[in-house]
Amino acid sequence: MDFPVIELEPYLQFLHAEGRGPRHELQLPSALKDLCDSLARCLRETGALVIRDPRCHAEDNDRFLDMMEHFFEQSDEFKWKFSYPQLHYQVGVTPEGIEVPRSALDKNMQEQTLQLSQDSRPHMPTGPDRKWRYMWRVGPRPPQTRFKELNAEPVVPDGFPDWVDVMNGWGCKMIAAVEVVAEMLAIGVGVPPKSFTSLMYQGPHMLAPTGSDLRKYNEEGVILAGYHYDLNFLTIHGRCRFPGLFIWLKNLQRIEVRIPAGCLLIQAGKQLEWLTGGVFTSGMHEVVVSNRTLAAIDTATKCGHSLWRVSSTVFGHIASDAILQPLGHFATSPEANKYPAIHAGEYVELELAAINLKERESKDSSIANGESLSV
Repeated sequence: MDFPVIELEPYLQFLHAEGRGPRHELQLPSALKDLCDSLARCLRETGALVIRDPRCHAEDNDRFLDMMEHFFEQSDEFKWKFSYPQLHYQVGVTPEGIEVPRSALDKNMQEQTLQLSQDSRPHMPTGPDRKWRYMWRVGPRPPQTRFKELNAEPVVPDGFPDWVDVMNGWGCKMIAAVEVVAEMLAIGVGVPPKSFTSLMYQGPHMLAPTGSDLRKYNEEGVILAGYHYDLNFLTIHGRCRFPGLFIWLKNLQRIEVRIPAGCLLIQAGKQLEWLTGGVFTSGMHEVVVSNRTLAAIDTATKCGHSLWRVSSTVFGHIASDAILQPLGHFATSPEANKYPAIHAGEYVELELAAINLKERESKDSSIANGESLSV
């Protein structure tokens, strides 16, 4: 399937035109309203979008990938120094073998996959992911919060003098794209333009690249990141140098992602599902070594390039102290009662416990006990 490319430039030009009033009073031209409607319809019907943002340049992504390849190529001993389990791995390194995909534990999710056609079923994991991750906070955090572990200060590894500039440069551009998509989405679904972005303000947004060593994991069908949904609001991906990301559309079709040059992929996360009472659903995905991955490994080997598969991933979040609950007319959606009011930070902590990134507490709800909120 080829996704239509949603161009953000016309909307950005409109926002920057002189004489425009506050965004809640925007009087959009019909062409821009149609663009917002198309964006919302695509995300609702498929769970994903392909966008082009003129502010996000391929050169920035390449510079970021170059640096992260260099980081992941360091020794495990070096990388472990920047691991903070006491902060639920929400800053610094998550070592390989720590994060357990939900589908390895969630019986409901496992049963649901059996209802899929054979060619749409995921590779079912039986253990933790074969990936490292680095969590880098993007943007300001609140001066006061109930959820300090989710809003900790960033960690800069030794020996990377350009780290802050590269990470902030790419991460901030990606979050800026997410914020524009969130505003256009609000317009497209008929709620005030700032409905989502106001909840995102000072959220725990993360530039969160994964790194998988394709020198070790180079057989077709090897699971690098098991079948799962994202717990955040919207996830945005830049192009990766090695294929392998598969996503499920809302019609349950499994497709391998191919991001056109100059474009970015966006997927709906669980927080968006919550805020829309299940009208939008979080997108399922996995990362698996495919025949296209193997071809890219062969090319990289011949060229002497790195064999670390680094994702260019940013998680856009709702602020930890904000309340997740169906907004506006979504409060009357047929499934709205399945999404009770909860602090976003509390919800995130429950999800982190479920995937082995936070020590579970006895009070943790069924979310953390292998029971998904699938609807």
